[in-house]
Amino acid sequence: MFERPRGGERAVLVHLVLDGSDDARDFAEFQELAASAGAECVASVGGRRQSPDPRLFVGSGKAEEIRDAVQGNGAALVIFDHNLSPAQERNLEAFLQCRVIGRTGLILDIFAQRARSFEGKLQVELAQLRHLSTRLVRGWTHLERQRGGIGLRGPGETQLETDRRLLADRIRQIGLRLDRVERQREQGRRARRKADLPTVSLVGYTNAGKSTLFNSLTQAGVYAADQLFATLDPTLRRLNLPGAEPIVLADTVGFISHLPHELVAAFRSTLQETCEASLLLHVIDAGHPDRDAVIGQVEAVLESIGAETVPRLQVFNKIDVTGDTPRVERDAEGQAQAVWLSAATGAGTDLLISALSERIRGEAVYAQLCLPAAEVRLRSRLFSLGAVVAEQIGPTGEWLIEVRTSRGNMDLLCRRHGLRAEWVRSGFESPVV
Repeated sequence: MFERPRGGERAVLVHLVLDGSDDARDFAEFQELAASAGAECVASVGGRRQSPDPRLFVGSGKAEEIRDAVQGNGAALVIFDHNLSPAQERNLEAFLQCRVIGRTGLILDIFAQRARSFEGKLQVELAQLRHLSTRLVRGWTHLERQRGGIGLRGPGETQLETDRRLLADRIRQIGLRLDRVERQREQGRRARRKADLPTVSLVGYTNAGKSTLFNSLTQAGVYAADQLFATLDPTLRRLNLPGAEPIVLADTVGFISHLPHELVAAFRSTLQETCEASLLLHVIDAGHPDRDAVIGQVEAVLESIGAETVPRLQVFNKIDVTGDTPRVERDAEGQAQAVWLSAATGAGTDLLISALSERIRGEAVYAQLCLPAAEVRLRSRLFSLGAVVAEQIGPTGEWLIEVRTSRGNMDLLCRRHGLRAEWVRSGFESPVV
């Protein structure tokens, strides 16, 4: 077994095309990911396979080619643009005599560098520990206590069993801390609901310009750079709109193709801001060479976190690069559906402000509800939202409630809290119920 080097940014990138698919653009994104992690790409190895090899992921000939690239360029790290099994990682490290990581490990490393807030660091550590728990190796056999003899008898745990127990304990502790943070976030969301402040979340593919647009609208000074996952921690700012009520604008983490499941699970509490938003601003790089596929990737992630029914307003950014003109696209009913702008130069941001004002003005709804007496939980939810205007008890004990709140809150009540169409007497129609 080789001694793992502690450092090593000189890396060989490995990208295979599986099942005959053409994913040249995926390789370009992979190179950007490696550069964002701080790796210096000294060589790249490509190839095609119908399916991964169960032992080394690549064939024996390709493995020798990778080993020659490592030795010839003095590399200390090999990065695969694929998710490797623990056995494949161990076999490759033994064969190549250097560190080997897959796509998930690479993204986790980037997130570890970007996390700044207490919650972000906890979420990244949780994802890393879950990933590491399947990749434990023998690192301190001299401390094992399963040998016989005087002075060597101990609790009977092997090194790997002890590692697994320590990891499980740490994962449980982080989970408890994140639960406390989530309760604090829920208190903030509850206060915004009572103040009837709609939340608008910026979502989109990483490096689409969300943070730049956020700074342009709010002057928040959030870190923005031309790199993948430049911003990790969510930021919320109040934004006053002309002719409409103020909103809370939320800048969230960017999405990416083949987003590791560990990250989706770890960042679920942060992404809850997206699920409960009144409106999503889907920021899109107008000049992306595969724009439609990128939009599809974002929609897939939104569906996986339960935000597929939240209303959208598309924002096509970076028109200063494409040469497009600022404009607003509307549907057949005249509602704004897409805004073309440049967050970097500010061209078209006034159109976005106007479109937001239109959408938010149309968000406030009034409704008269007739709830059965058994729906105490739903009634309590209405009061927690600060939506109840008036209330009285009907002749058969039912609740007659007048409510005023945002359309997003009403849709949320329909989707998650069991508000039925037959209980709405007037004032609100939802495609969800």
